[in-house]
This record gives sequence, structure tokens and C-alpha cells, in this order.
Amino acid sequence: MQGWLKISLKILGALILFFVAVLAGLSFYISSHKEKVIALVTDELNKNLDGKLVVGGVETSFFENFPALSVRLENVTLRDKQWLRHHHTLLSAKNFDVSVNTAILLKGNISINHITISNAAIDLYTDSSGYSNTSVFKKRDSKDTSKSSKRSNPQIDKFSLEQVSFTVNNRKAKKLFEFAVEKLDGKMNYPDTGWNASIDLKVTAKSMAFSTVHGSFIKDKLVEGKLTGGYNNKSGDINVSSSDFSIGGDAFSIIARFMTDKKPADFTFNITADQLLWRHASSLLAPNITKKLDLFNLDKPIAVTAIISGSFGGGDPFLYITANAKDNRLSLPGSIINDCNFKGVFTNNHFKGKGFTDANSVIRLFNFTGSYNHLPFAIDTGSISNLDKPLATGNFRSNFPAADLNYLLGNSVAKFSKGSADMALHYIADIVDYRINKPIVTGTINLKNADINYVPRNLTFKNTSVSLHITRKNLLLDHIRLQSGRSVVLMKGRVNNFLNLYYDAPEKIVLDWQITSPQLYLNEFIGFLNTRQRTEATTKSRKNSGNIADQLGTVLDKAQASIHVRAANVHFKSFLATDAIADVHLSEEGVQLSNVSVKHAGGILKMRGNIYQDNKENRFNLNTTVSNVNVREFFLAFDNFGLSAITYQNLKGYLSAGTQVNGRISNAGQLVPGSVYGTANINLRNAALLNYKPLINVGKFAFPFRNLKEITIPSLDAKFDIHGEKIIINPMQLNSSVLNADIAGTYGLKTGTDITMDVPLRNPKNDAGITDSVKLAKRRNKGVVLHIRAKDDETGKLKISWNKDHKLISL
Repeated sequence: MQGWLKISLKILGALILFFVAVLAGLSFYISSHKEKVIALVTDELNKNLDGKLVVGGVETSFFENFPALSVRLENVTLRDKQWLRHHHTLLSAKNFDVSVNTAILLKGNISINHITISNAAIDLYTDSSGYSNTSVFKKRDSKDTSKSSKRSNPQIDKFSLEQVSFTVNNRKAKKLFEFAVEKLDGKMNYPDTGWNASIDLKVTAKSMAFSTVHGSFIKDKLVEGKLTGGYNNKSGDINVSSSDFSIGGDAFSIIARFMTDKKPADFTFNITADQLLWRHASSLLAPNITKKLDLFNLDKPIAVTAIISGSFGGGDPFLYITANAKDNRLSLPGSIINDCNFKGVFTNNHFKGKGFTDANSVIRLFNFTGSYNHLPFAIDTGSISNLDKPLATGNFRSNFPAADLNYLLGNSVAKFSKGSADMALHYIADIVDYRINKPIVTGTINLKNADINYVPRNLTFKNTSVSLHITRKNLLLDHIRLQSGRSVVLMKGRVNNFLNLYYDAPEKIVLDWQITSPQLYLNEFIGFLNTRQRTEATTKSRKNSGNIADQLGTVLDKAQASIHVRAANVHFKSFLATDAIADVHLSEEGVQLSNVSVKHAGGILKMRGNIYQDNKENRFNLNTTVSNVNVREFFLAFDNFGLSAITYQNLKGYLSAGTQVNGRISNAGQLVPGSVYGTANINLRNAALLNYKPLINVGKFAFPFRNLKEITIPSLDAKFDIHGEKIIINPMQLNSSVLNADIAGTYGLKTGTDITMDVPLRNPKNDAGITDSVKLAKRRNKGVVLHIRAKDDETGKLKISWNKDHKLISL
């Protein structure tokens, strides 16, 4: 039998023996000789105690409950010999009333009609060394066969406790049970198998700590209701049940079992509540569990069952708790889940043999459905294991309109309209401060026929489809279709080592894209030249986050992209190219271009360089090679390269060139006037200068009989240095159908033009039949040579004058 129960019976037995001694005398004698009788009896009882029993007073009555004999003990205390050291009094009772059946007493047996204990305290104390104040009861010799040892135990019909505190304080086993009994009424009967009892109680559980390290269950809760129980002599089990029981005002059904034949005894509680609020349920548990559970909440009552099983000898009990939620609202740290349904199980014995600890605890969720930020989802199976270092795992499924992603992503990443999305994911995540942190996700995400506005670049894509496949290491993107205006882009890509970099080093993520397009209109992607637009929520510098959705914006800010483009046709304003290929690298710093090649105007353009993004303008440096393009179409496509005095209408022929330039381009894709610096080496073949007014104006005086409206140029090599608003013309020879000239100077896009020209008056047509280049060079400058200087004034008006020193401007 359980130790504290045996001790309680010993206390009761000692008192009953006292009553036997009292009842053996005459009631009148007792009444008239109280002090003497008390002294004689307590002296006799103290011989069998390793401590001291003190009775302050005694009263008897034959008439109050006639024919029963009533006895009242007053101010009873029982202490062991070590009381001065630990100060825990085993029994302190102001009133102890007993009603004895006198008819049975005359036959030599004891039958107690009623026992009432009031205004009392029972304290069963065990110190950390294992010493207990219950050692006040001397151990009976097992070989004792005296008549007194064979006397039958007294039978109690009814008992009552009023204003009684009962404490079991075992510091060695780290257990503390403390109950304040307002009232407890019981009735017993005695079948052959043992005994049965029915109890009506109202008790406050001051402490029910199976482990004082973790604290008390049902602390300070009022417990009231009706119990039935029984003891089986053969098995040594005490079984207790109730279907009319409340704890803290909530209704429960309870079945309990105490296995008293084991040393120490074991116990099992089976508790059921059909309608229990989450916070009420958590308040019934030990503080180490309550603290974790109170970070969550369910608005509506749930159905709960609990099994609590352990030993009175020490250690944490085994816990197995189930919960069933329907159409509820779940609050999580930082999140709300609506329309919540699940079946849940908690146990602190995840792996058998590993102990009943937080580290060996697990929460399992089955058929979990709900809606998070308007996104419906289902988790077939999920779990949170190791509550010391929680780890969440599960399978996540969701299917919803793409527009619902706006609630999840907010306004800082993208806005969705139209289309649908579905997800099938498996996740593993740490839980830090009770929030999902850095989930490792594998599975697939599909987006179909969605319209997307990419907020940071203000780009809009129509009828977009994306398929993402996330493996343990990599992110694979396939079947991607983007449509922006007239552009249709087909994409696939991958990110190696994606999940390892996503949270801790997003700046090291490199997305490798393969892009093809039948028609690509670059002006529809001008947004990539813009600096990222930031909403009010993202004006501060982004930091890495363990939240997968919040971190997405950081990844898009910091990740790099290596893009390999193949486009059949590329359009930009008046520019049209075919068979375009390009390798583009995007990073926080800007855009790196390499291996860019297009066919344009009958020739080929190749380019490499960088574009660095600033707030309103973008710096660039470019190296380009132009091979055999139609110069007229080329100038038309590039808006005459910012020139106004000479345009595509003045040119024809075929151009090859190499340039190294840097400058600035606006977010709208326009060259910033005066920002370009660098060099350009050009070669013109089979060219002509058409209707070029500066030369026509000069020719009116110098060459009145020559055709200056169409000046053919078989070949021209020139080098230009570009300095913002000015273009430096390095010394070059112009051989044409109208005139030959040696030219050098500066051409100002606004002001600052100063060009010198040496122009032989000899008509080149006269030498058309000469094929010897040496002879032709000697004849080129024969005759009269005009030395001309073209220079603008402070107003920018160009004036033509003679170059008096006959020298080209030295550059």
C-alpha cells in the first residue's frame, strides 16, 4: 500500500487505540479525571512512538449519538524526535471527533460510525537524506504474534474533514503535494475483496508537484465533485473514478489508479474534458509546460484527454495528452491561423527509455487544416520534437488564388492578380522564441496564368507561369513563362546550395537563368535600370530573417543572377536586332554584360561592360565592336548617338568601329547629355556624306562647281576622343569624290567647336585613273591648299575663317 496512505492509517490507528483505552474505562471516570486519564493513556502510547503525542483535552458522551459513544480529542499534536531540526509537525488537530458503535465494542471489536477531523494539519515530511517525520511510528517486529497484533483493524462507516491542510513534502524525491480541504465527506463499506468508498469533496490544490524542479500541476485550483473508489486486497490497487468532477470550474471525467503493492507506489490518472479552453488547460499543467503553451491560444473550447502516470518514489511522470480542435482560431507568436482544425497529441516519452523530459517530448499534429494570411493549407502530419531545442517537421499542402499571396508578401515584393498557385512541401525548421525559424523546405511550388507586378522594379508580367522544385541542396525553376507587353520570355534556371545560403548568406546566391524569347522589347524591361523601389516598410536596410517570407525580400535584394539570353528578335525604340545572345550578371552593384552579340543593320554588334545603379541615373562603361553595319540604319537605331549637326540622314555606307566609353544613362534608358567619355575608332567603307550643311556652306565659296550634296568616301579611318560635350577629332585624312582634306580639332555638341582643315583645291576627279598609291599621295596636295578654321563664338554660332598659321590644331 502507498506509504503516505499507510502512515495516515497508522495515525488513525494510534488514535483509535487511544479511544479503545478511553472506552475501556467508565465515561464518568474519564469526565471527572481527565488530566489523569490523558496522562496515563498518552504515556502508554508514547512507549510505542519515536516522538511525542500530546492531547490537550478529551470529552465523552453517551447521549449525544445514543446508543453510540462519542469521544472528542482536543489540541492533538504528534511530533517525531527530530522536530527541533526540521519543524514539521506530523499532526496538529484542534478537534478529533469519533462516534463508536457500543454494541460491537462490547463484543471486543471496534466499529466507528463517524470520524470528524476539523481545524487540523497533517504534514508528512521527508528531508533530502530520506529521513521522514513518519519515523515517529516504531517499526513493529515482524515476528510479533501477540493478541494485540492480531486484533482486526477498525472499520469506519463515515468520515469528514473540515478545514484540514494535508501536505506530503518529499524533498528527496522532489515531490510536493499540498491540499487545503474545505470539506470532505466520505462513506465506506467493506466487501470481502477490500473496501469501497464514496466521497464528496471541496479542496484547493495548493501544490501537486510530481517534480518540484518543474512545479505544480493544478496549482491553486479548486477541486470539487463526487468520487467513488475501492481497494482490492489481492492486487493492492486503489481505483478511483468520477464523472461529476470539476477542476478550476471546468468539468472533467477522471479515472485514477494507485498501485500500492509496489514500493514506492505507482499511479495513473486518466482525465477527459469535452469542452476546455486552451488557457484553462495549460493552467492545469506544470509551469515548464504552461510557459510554452501560453504562447499559443485557441479561441474556442477543445476536447482534451490526458494520461498522467508515474511513481511516488520520484522523477517526472509520463504524460500523454490529446486535443481535438474544430473550426477554431489559433494564435501563434506573430501569426494567426483561422478556420483551424486538427487532432493533436503531446507526450514526453517520444523515444522509449530516454526519460520523461522536455528533450524527449513531442507534439504531433494530424489532419491540420487552416488559413494563414488568407492562404488555405493542410498539414497531413506534422510534429514538434525536443522542446528544449524544438524542431518542427511536416508535410504542407496548399492551393489558392495567386492574388491571396498579396496578404503574405505585403507590398514590398510583388502584387499578384489573376491566376492560381499550389504548393506541396516538406519542411524542417528550428523553433526560436516559439517562432518557426529558418525552415528547410523541399517540394514543389507552381504558379499558373498569374499577373504579377514586381514592386521593386515596377515591372508588370502577364499570364505568368512558374514551376519551382526545391531539393535538399538546390532550387530548380522550370516551365517559366513571362509576358510583359509584347515580350514573351521562356525561362528555366537553378540555384545551387540554395537552402544553405538563403538565410545566412543571400548575397552569395547565384541564380543561373537560361532565357529564350521570340520577341524581346527591351523598353518593357527598363525597370531593371531603376534602383529598387522601397516601400515604407523596407526603407531601412534589410537584415537576414528566419521568417521565410520576410527573408524573400532580402534575398531578392542581395542575390545575384547569371542570365544567359537567346532571343530571335530584340527591339529597343528604333533598334532591331536578330539572333541575339548575351550573358548578363545582376547583383546589388548593378549589371555586368559579357559575350553580348546581335545582328543588326546587316552587320554584327558585340559588347561587354557594366552598368552601376544609382538613385536616378546609372553609370556605365562599355566596350563595343561594330562590324560592317549599315551606317544609316545604325545611326537611326541609336538616335544619332546624341549628335544634332550630323544625323542618319547625312550618312550612308558601311561602318566598323571599336569603342571604349563610359557615361550615364537615365532610368528611362536615355543617355544623359554630356556624360559620355571615351574613345571611338571607326572605319567607313563605300560611304557617302549627304547634304551636310557645314560643308555645303564652305563649298559655295571654295568649290562652287563640285557636287557637295553627295560626297562619296571610298574609305575613312578615324579616331575620336569623347569628352562629355566635346568630341576630339584626331588628325585624319578624308579622301572623297569632292575634295580631300586633312582634319583635326574639337567638335562641340553645344559650344566649343574648333576644327582646322587643310583642303587642297585640286579636284580629286582628276586623279581618278591613278592606281599607284604612292603617286596618288604625292599628287594629293599639289596646287593651292586652303587652310580653314571652323570655330564657334561665345553664342555657339559657327564661323569659318582662314587658318593663318597653316597648321592643324595640335591635340
